[in-house]
Amino acid sequence: MTIKRRDFLRKAGTGAAGAAALGACGGGGAGEGAGQADGGIDGPRVSWRMATSYPPSLDLLHGAGIRIAERVSQMTGGNFTIRVYAAGEIVPATSVMDAVQQGTIQCGLTPGYYYIGKSPALAFDTAIPFGLTTRQLYAWMIHAGGLDLINAVYADFGIISYPANSTGGQMGGWFRAPVGSLAELRGLRFRIPGIGGEVMSRLGATVQNIAAAEIYPALERGAIDATEWVGPYDDEKLGFHQIAKHYYYPGWWEPGVSMSVLFDLDEFNALPTAYREILKAACGESFADRLGAYDAANGPALQRLINDHGVTLHEYSRDIMDAAWRESNAYLEEQAAADATFRRVYESFKSFRDTQWAYAGGNEMAYQMSAFGRI
Repeated sequence: MTIKRRDFLRKAGTGAAGAAALGACGGGGAGEGAGQADGGIDGPRVSWRMATSYPPSLDLLHGAGIRIAERVSQMTGGNFTIRVYAAGEIVPATSVMDAVQQGTIQCGLTPGYYYIGKSPALAFDTAIPFGLTTRQLYAWMIHAGGLDLINAVYADFGIISYPANSTGGQMGGWFRAPVGSLAELRGLRFRIPGIGGEVMSRLGATVQNIAAAEIYPALERGAIDATEWVGPYDDEKLGFHQIAKHYYYPGWWEPGVSMSVLFDLDEFNALPTAYREILKAACGESFADRLGAYDAANGPALQRLINDHGVTLHEYSRDIMDAAWRESNAYLEEQAAADATFRRVYESFKSFRDTQWAYAGGNEMAYQMSAFGRI
């Protein structure tokens, strides 16, 4: 059973809702002095810096870093403080991992797929095309060994990561003009990062990866023809609908998304055990909170985009989806054949995905399709 395009357009314009909850994470570091503030634990005073890959205007993305810092301070009675910087304040949005690796900052909130140039396997820390939903991705990471495999990759760069934020499944991007077929996609200048960008390039698009703050000006002056970002809530904030009126689904390259806090491994190992556990709790709480917040915010935002801003929703054509599926799998298999590190992560991910899809497709999907048809 499939959702027809007209059903999605109608229901998106009149109401949508969702909710989810998850949890887990971690971090590390060292400090001087000791003490115990009211309500805190007895431990050293530690002062860190965190950079995020997002501007302050994206309150659920950048705000995750602020929330983690607040919770760590609260749970240590002010003994462990983290000052959070937005993209560009210390380093550019796509250089957060570099700053952690070089010791410029102790930690950073950033998507792993920004750094596939260092190792293609880092994409699994965020999302891969036709991958797992957010719930499935988190289950693979925390309960099926995925995070251990990812951290084995990060260890080569002196880093350890923990999932701390999620947008849920993302949308398929904004286009200045409709794209009704694969032929019309070819040659378009499209802002898209990660393996999704690699696949889009194979489909004929000219791919760019630019930070959030640069996307609107690039669309406005015609430097790019299309962009993907996250979903209705964040996309509305960035104003893409003012220039590009055509909004596509599904976001097949990011069906479930995780963003991690990357920690300097030496700083992490130097922290007292209690502080590391507090960081884990703060990251896990943040992941669950942000995912729920996005589910609550995206439905109303999509209604506003359609009803108030004149945005038109489109489903990607069948030939685009077929080509995307074919090229995505070809790319992943090629990387697995060429890179032993990628292969180790991919084989675990793929095995878990096959099992999850069989279950979800036969149970939850049937329920969702049936319930959706009754709205």
